[in-house]
Amino acid sequence: MDSFVDIFMVSPLLLATLFFIALLAGFIDSIAGGGGLLTIPALMAVGMSPAQALATNKLQACGGSVSASLYFIRRKVVNLGDQKLNILMTFLGSTSGALLVQHVQSDILRQILPLLVIGIGLYFLLMPKLGENDRQRRLYGLPFALVAGGCVGFYDGFFGPGAGSFYALAFVTLAGYNLAKSTAHAKLLNATSNLGGLLLFILGGKVIWATGFVMMAGQFLGARMGSRLVLSKGQTLIRPMIVIVSAVMSSKLLYDSHGAEILQWLGLH
Repeated sequence: MDSFVDIFMVSPLLLATLFFIALLAGFIDSIAGGGGLLTIPALMAVGMSPAQALATNKLQACGGSVSASLYFIRRKVVNLGDQKLNILMTFLGSTSGALLVQHVQSDILRQILPLLVIGIGLYFLLMPKLGENDRQRRLYGLPFALVAGGCVGFYDGFFGPGAGSFYALAFVTLAGYNLAKSTAHAKLLNATSNLGGLLLFILGGKVIWATGFVMMAGQFLGARMGSRLVLSKGQTLIRPMIVIVSAVMSSKLLYDSHGAEILQWLGLH
């Protein structure tokens, strides 16, 4: 009964609003990542604690990443058999990160992350030919799975924002995939790390199920629409989206960490 208490806490109007926010986030996430920028503040705005918001966000995010992954698998852009090792390392990484974040302060990562996200945006902006075509692969097998799956999966379980962009960057730079193909494979690993992180949050009893399921439905629909555009528009859509989302994400992360100092520096506080 306690699992569904949020049906009574969140009004039908707010649930409908969260559904459409999740739909938009799923659309953005399937193309460039960063949907959590919309959903986490929205969940906290309806009265959830930070822990509940993060846990419920993992639940609803699974709807988008699983929807996109299934679409790309059915369209034969992603071969599930080829990704078994990557999936395993991603799952182990994400569950390890989700375990560790419950016992370690993430303040240092919070300070570094905006710089990393800005770096990704600039990398795609300043290298217009990056990901245009398939290139020679640099890493194979376990080394690639440890970097692209284990390391990024750990980050996603531990902290999370921008994980989709990190997965895509790994497939472009290390696997030599074009941008559309990299985005498709990134969603599979993103789905894996979301499920791994969700498992730990379920064990911690923090998930608000009913709200999460409503948003999951929105994520599923939004991701399906975005996935179609990834294959039809490819590079011309993904590159500017990654640059824009990286700029917005880094601005928000910087403001979250240094908002008072920024306002003071601008003379607004």
